[in-house]
Amino acid sequence: MPALSERFNKPGMSGRWSDLYLRAASALVLGPLALFCLWWGGTAWDLLIGVAMAGLGHEWARLAGLRYTWPLSGIMLLVWAAAMLLGISAGLQAVVFLGLAAWPVYGRFAAAGVPYAGLAGVCLIWLRQRHEVGLEDTAFLILVVWGTDIGAYIVGRLFGGVKLAPRISPGKTWSGALGGLALGGACGAGLAATHGAPAYAFGAGVLLSFVAQAGDLLESAIKRKLGVKDSGRTIPGHGGLFDRLDGFLTAAPMAALLAASMHGGVGLWG
Repeated sequence: MPALSERFNKPGMSGRWSDLYLRAASALVLGPLALFCLWWGGTAWDLLIGVAMAGLGHEWARLAGLRYTWPLSGIMLLVWAAAMLLGISAGLQAVVFLGLAAWPVYGRFAAAGVPYAGLAGVCLIWLRQRHEVGLEDTAFLILVVWGTDIGAYIVGRLFGGVKLAPRISPGKTWSGALGGLALGGACGAGLAATHGAPAYAFGAGVLLSFVAQAGDLLESAIKRKLGVKDSGRTIPGHGGLFDRLDGFLTAAPMAALLAASMHGGVGLWG
């Protein structure tokens, strides 16, 4: 599925906005579920990440053309289990080890899905587990990525204009990309304003927004090379999990890196 700033060139307003209601309906179901798990934390959040990682493994196996999808789903669950039972360091080691182990068995492309999705999953678990700032930091990441998607979708479809990467994703435009950066940064600053640090947060939000859009382009490039429109049909109006989570797959590791570089338990935007 094209990401939020794609498919701008359809004639008429109905064509340009034809998928809006289906996308909104899916978001109204999945958004509150994700936010509840985020707020509750603990087992709820960990299980949400585990289910997402297993689903991503399933989709990646299909994209790789594997006869059976359960081995990659199982590998992703092993990464999740390592992070949950043995700690985040063990989860990161599992990403590397299991990715390398899968290469000679399932091929290079299939094995690449392990670090592609597994690293983000481990980082999301670690971000939420951080004492005192885990909820705020993870919420910051989610709001920035969601704001980026919404900004790119609305601004891109309203204004269109010069294509951002026509050979990779013909629907994306510079106006959509800039709209995503602006709203992503503003969402981060808005959350951080409640903690007295909106100026710093805007910069962190723009950085994460940029990385999320790079992840969007990466997933579009993968689909174009494979000759597929969607990574799957898991989410009505959005396609597969990779189509919906592509920004998180790159932004989550960057958010974890930013958070790890802070001292004294300072929030992600500090």
